[in-house]
Amino acid sequence: MLDPEIRTALISVARAFDLDPATLAAVASVESNLVAHAMVDGRREPLIRFEGHYFDRRLSGQAQARARAAGLASPTAGAIRNPASQAARWAMLERARSIDPGAADEATSWGMGQVMGAHWAWLGFASVGALVAEARSGAEGQVRLMARYIEKAGLAGALARRDWPAFARGYNGPGFARNAYDVKLASGHGRYARLDWTGAHTALRRGDRGEKVSELQRRLVAHGATLSVDGVFGSLTQHAVRAFQLRRGLTAHGIADAPTLAALAAPRGPLGRLLETLLSVFARG
Repeated sequence: MLDPEIRTALISVARAFDLDPATLAAVASVESNLVAHAMVDGRREPLIRFEGHYFDRRLSGQAQARARAAGLASPTAGAIRNPASQAARWAMLERARSIDPGAADEATSWGMGQVMGAHWAWLGFASVGALVAEARSGAEGQVRLMARYIEKAGLAGALARRDWPAFARGYNGPGFARNAYDVKLASGHGRYARLDWTGAHTALRRGDRGEKVSELQRRLVAHGATLSVDGVFGSLTQHAVRAFQLRRGLTAHGIADAPTLAALAAPRGPLGRLLETLLSVFARG
């Protein structure tokens, strides 16, 4: 079953970039098995892969010698192997950052689309740190980063035509056939195209307006939020949604997705109402 946060992110980004969510899902499924986060030292972090040959190219002199001696850099692609676990990969990245933080982030691929940090300027980011922040912002940021690369690389047409070899060549490189990248894309699309993607359009997020947002705000107020019912999903509504999600043990991304809307609509008994009121008071400090 597709994670609701990822489903919502795919729909939102597909709409913004005029792409098909099923094709975005297919790409992300090949790159990251449609997994957005791993737990690293108690925090959610995007999936990463560190490339030692990229790191080596960005270093010189003592820094390069130090990285090579530490087993973090090599002029040969594939010589520096990634650990199996994401926690160990993040530890590897932190070791590389201790030598050169910018070069380390540039030598890492980020998020569900596994976009290299080295592309930050080409993709229009102000810095590699800005690209990393996008990947760390959540599932939608990761999908948006992937779509940004697809658009910049001129691959949207191949994706729309379902020309899997052409897309695979542009996204994965000329050796795509060695790991059957195009075949995996086709298989993934066949799987995700069968899903009903219309339901995710019911999600509400910052920037939305209208009666559905007003109804969301009324439900949030009923659950203890201090909020004006104005039909505008702004920062205060986003904060109220996130606070409600935290209280209910939902993914606290500030998007009123299907699980959040269902929880808001669920009837509450007197004890539940009292608990929500108390929690709301504590949340406001």
